[in-house]
Amino acid sequence: MMVQTVTKTYSFEDYLNYKDDTDLKYELFNGELIQIPLGSGLHAEILRLIYDILKAEIQRLQLDWVVRPGTVGVRTGITKSRIPDLLIMTETQRQLLRTLPSAILEDPPLLVVEIVSPNNPDDDYRYKRSEYAALGIPEYWIIDPQELKISILTLVSGLYEVIEMSQKYPINSITFPELKLTVEQILNPF
Repeated sequence: MMVQTVTKTYSFEDYLNYKDDTDLKYELFNGELIQIPLGSGLHAEILRLIYDILKAEIQRLQLDWVVRPGTVGVRTGITKSRIPDLLIMTETQRQLLRTLPSAILEDPPLLVVEIVSPNNPDDDYRYKRSEYAALGIPEYWIIDPQELKISILTLVSGLYEVIEMSQKYPINSITFPELKLTVEQILNPF
């Protein structure tokens, strides 16, 4: 006798209304709930550093933008929604989120940042890359502490062009062109 496991498929509406008795976060991928694992201490420190630096740069330039660390989702398809480690959105998007039952953007944010987890690098390098490009997110950073590199992806004609940097190379961002920050500084946040 063969035992068959049935996985429930969730619509985007189901996902928006999903509640369980935990404080866990989930992404939606092709109708399946995917639990987001807690990051490592290094992951948390890199996220804190990037958040502080980008928030300061937004304030310095007096931009009408908002930075959010892992608290705002992005709808990337009919049955797909991601929660980037960090995103930059406009003040207009922030105001719109205040009126919604769930903090999920349907329009592309200005920038998303993902910090690669050791157990699932394909998520950031392949799946999220194609989803973020399809949504039209202009810039996507992949910070990879394991490989000691950062990839800056810039959307050109619907596809991402990638520049990979390591060590003392400065971050080359179209969203933050005056940013003075190196790969080494990001990967050594302590």
